Formats: sequence, structure tokens, C-alpha cells
Amino acid sequence: MRRSESQKSCRRRKGRDMAKGYKAGDYSLSQTGVSFSCDAPWLNELYERCEACCRRNLAVFTDKKVLREGSDYDGVWLETQPMGGEMYAKRDMEAALNNQLIFMENQRKSGRLPGMIKYQEPFLLQVSYDWLQGFCFPVPALKMYYLIGKDQGYLEKLYDTLRSFDEYLWTYRDSDKDGCLESWCTWDTGEDNSMRFTRYGVKDGGFGGEDAPVGQGRLPYESMDVMSYSCQCRAVLAQVCDLLGNGEGNLWRQKAQSVRDKLRSYLWIEEKNACYDRDCENIFMDVLTHNNLRCMYYGSFDQEMADRFIKYHLLNPDEFWTYVPLPSIAANDPCFTNINFNNWGGQAQGLTYQRAIQALDNYGHVAEIRMLGKKWLFLLRDKKKLVQQYDPFDGTPCVTRSEGLAPEGEERERYAQVSTLGPDGYGPTILAALEYLSLLCGVNIAWEKVSWSASVGWSASVYTQHMYGHDYTLKQDGYTMTASIDGQELFTCSCGVQITTDLDGNILSLSGIEETPVQITLRRDGCSCCGLIHPNEQARPEGKRLISVRRVAFDYPYQGGKHE
Repeated sequence: MRRSESQKSCRRRKGRDMAKGYKAGDYSLSQTGVSFSCDAPWLNELYERCEACCRRNLAVFTDKKVLREGSDYDGVWLETQPMGGEMYAKRDMEAALNNQLIFMENQRKSGRLPGMIKYQEPFLLQVSYDWLQGFCFPVPALKMYYLIGKDQGYLEKLYDTLRSFDEYLWTYRDSDKDGCLESWCTWDTGEDNSMRFTRYGVKDGGFGGEDAPVGQGRLPYESMDVMSYSCQCRAVLAQVCDLLGNGEGNLWRQKAQSVRDKLRSYLWIEEKNACYDRDCENIFMDVLTHNNLRCMYYGSFDQEMADRFIKYHLLNPDEFWTYVPLPSIAANDPCFTNINFNNWGGQAQGLTYQRAIQALDNYGHVAEIRMLGKKWLFLLRDKKKLVQQYDPFDGTPCVTRSEGLAPEGEERERYAQVSTLGPDGYGPTILAALEYLSLLCGVNIAWEKVSWSASVGWSASVYTQHMYGHDYTLKQDGYTMTASIDGQELFTCSCGVQITTDLDGNILSLSGIEETPVQITLRRDGCSCCGLIHPNEQARPEGKRLISVRRVAFDYPYQGGKHE
């Protein structure tokens, strides 16, 4: 993910000169905080390590407190830190908001957002524009609108930012005017050192300018990633416009749908149940990548596409459901490379686990979220390292170079010089762990809704989220969970479900989070409600029964390691 010093631009900023509304101090922010204790010593230890590492990743860039990516990465990247900041809002609202504003403030007049921002004393920002670097920004930035108290000025800034960026993409990144946006370098998608680029003559790195590359391997790629950037940008713009009441909401929804339609008709291969990029000659690139999961993060798949990719690929132990799931390229693909440092050609990345939460939640696959969460937490328990990536076959943390794995050709010398990936403290790995913990035995607040979750058989714990001036507390012992606000009990329920309420604790729905159906009993206001809830099923309580509202597929044909 990381860049040479030649790929950057610099600008000097002093806090007193910054425009109003582009730092968290311009807003009225509430205090937040999390407390957690558990009967399992290993989980307490992991939680405290993650919390301490996050605090070390805080820094001040000019007059902004931000949350850096961490480990050796001392800046903020567009593919990680808006999302990471929003996740950290439950602990530090100031840093969370600044992780959005710093990108908004440094947007170019053309609409282009920086891929990365670093800081050097005194008051020097290094702002890099030579690559897109993913785009984990629109949804986290909109979530922050609710978390900071629905500030109208912030919402207007977000509208301008997203509209300008989408216009930039469609002005410059459809060079052949075929209606499909393009990747122009490896760093546009953040896939450093991936063989799906280098195998086809594309050098690792960025690309400056606004004219499409010529004679650089098979670039430009007709890109599922960049199409998805626009899809989420437009979908969030629709929500923003509804909130602003400017009458543009339906227009942006139609624009988002047009991107989804093009993605399916042009990049989705029906018989393969997945999306594939095309090269500069519009020929499919036959590489099965986790970028399909990224599309789900951006909401560019329809429900059927998401269900099929999960069933046939994500849960396939020969492809993405390895010992440590989610390698960047399917483990049985010829382009898969098990290189153990900053390589998006194979090994499982902390950032992918972080993105997977929203990706799966977008399509109601809440049980698979918990499957991943358990694997992730147990991996970190056993390996004791909080680094960028892990061997998908044995879980080895990628902290040293493996002999013989460097690629052939001109890249070998550069790889051979690398002996370490860097120290503990990689932000996406850490924040993914904290987020999965809240989804397995705790409280998670977003979109002015509260999710109370407890997995069956989990060690007894107490989780409290302080937000909006209230304490939201979940106690559970692996069998029964009890939810309360400011010490006042709301309900008790059997473990194995996620219960969603409004901020006042009124129950909206229950969702099945286990791999098998669970018989549950919900008690509230002196009344009981019983029923069976299936994986990925959503239900609502009605009298003494559970009424099924939605049931998303839970297809796990590879259970036990064999296709059933």
C-alpha cells in the first residue's frame, strides 16, 4: 500500500489559516468511550493490546488529531482511515471526524481526492494525488453525520465532496467512453505487488496525470473497483440529497443503479459466479480476486450476485475460505502468490477483514460476519502479532521475508531487500478485531440504531458503549444476554442473535448469527416471546411469537471441508 517519496506533493498549512468547518474543533462533539471485561483472560489481553495500539496510532497533523494507519504506515490512506476513523468514533469522536475532514479539505478543484496524506514538522502535509488508493470514504463519512449530531454544514461539505469526486471519475476515468471506469495503476485499487498486475507487465506504483496510460502492460483495466467507487458515491449522494431536501435524491439513485447495471452486464461472468476486470483490449482478465468482496462493500452487487459469490467462492476452502480466510486472490488461482510482506497477491489482509464487515452486512449475511470474527480473534490470540497480513494456510504473521518467494525478473532485487513488514500496531487489523468483538459479545451503534449481539458459548463478558450521553451495556454468559441503557434493563434474550433497537431501546428486529438454527426466548416488559431463528434470518417479535421478515441464503456447501 505504500508509496515512494517521488509520488507525492507537499503543501504547508497552519491551523489558524485553515478554512472553518474542516477540523473537528469547529463542531460540537459528544464524549464517547468503550469498556469491556471478560472471563477469558486471552480476550481481555487482546482487547487491551488493541486499545493501547490505537492510542499510539493517534497523531496531530497540523491542527488535526487523526488516527493513522499504524505500524510502519505513519499517514492516513483513503482506503483505510475514513473507515478506521468512523469505527474509532466510539472511542474518540475528534479523531474520527478529522479522518473524514482531512480528505475533504485537500480535495482538488478537479474533484480528485488525495490517495494518501502524511505529516512532517513543522506544519507540512505531504498530499499525494498520483493514485486513487481505494475509496473507503462515502459511507463512513455519512455515518459521521449522525454521530456528530446531524450538522448541516458538514452535510453540505460532504455533498460537494462526493459530487465533485464522482464527476472527476466520469470525466477522466472512462478513456474509451464505453461506460466502464478504469484503473490506471496498481495503487488505484491499493493492490501493491499483486501478480494480477505484475504478471501482465504492469509495474507496481502510481500514475500521475489525467491521460490514460499507454504501453504499460495491459492497462488501463476496466475496473470493478473504480466502478464500485462511483456506485457507492452516488448511492450515498442520494441519501445526502434526501437529508438536504434538494430534490436530487432520485436522480442519484438512478445514476447508482446505472453503474450496477453496467457492472453486471460487462464485468460479471454468469457461469463463473463472479466479476472479472477487462484489459485495455476489453478482454477478460482471468484472475479470481477478493475484489468481488470489495464490490459488496461498495454495494455494487445485487443480492443474487452477492449470494452466489459467497456460496461458490467466499466459503470455498480451495479459494477464499482457507485456514485463515480471505486471501487477496483465490488460493487455487495461477496468480496467487504466498509472499509474506505487503503483497495483495495472496495473503489474508487485516484491511480485508475490516471491509468484510460492511460488505457482508450490506446483504444480510450476518452469520458469515461472526464466522469471520471468530476466526480473526482466535488467530490474533494464537499468533500474538497485530500486523498487516497472515499466511492463509497456517496463520504465520508476516514479519519476516520467506526465502524463495520473491518474484522472478526485475522485481526480485527489490523484494530481496525487505526483511520485515514492520512492528505491531497495524490499524485495520486492530480495528477489525475490536469491531468483531463488539459484534460477537457487545454493542454496536450506527445509523441511530443499536445492535446488541451475543454468540452462543462465548465467555461471559460485560460490554458498555458510552455514546449520545448514555451508557449502552450488554451482559452475557454464552447462554443469555441482558441489555440495559443507563442501568435500566431493556430485555433478556437467549444468545445466538443480534437484536437491533432504536436509541431508546425499542426492539426493531432480531437476526440469526449462528451457523445453525437457534431456539430463542426473548423477555421484555414482563412478557416472553419464543421461536426458532435461522442463520441470516431477520424476524420481529409479535406477541408470543417471532414473525419472519427476511431470510437471506446461508449456503455453506463446503462444511467439513467437502462439497456436500
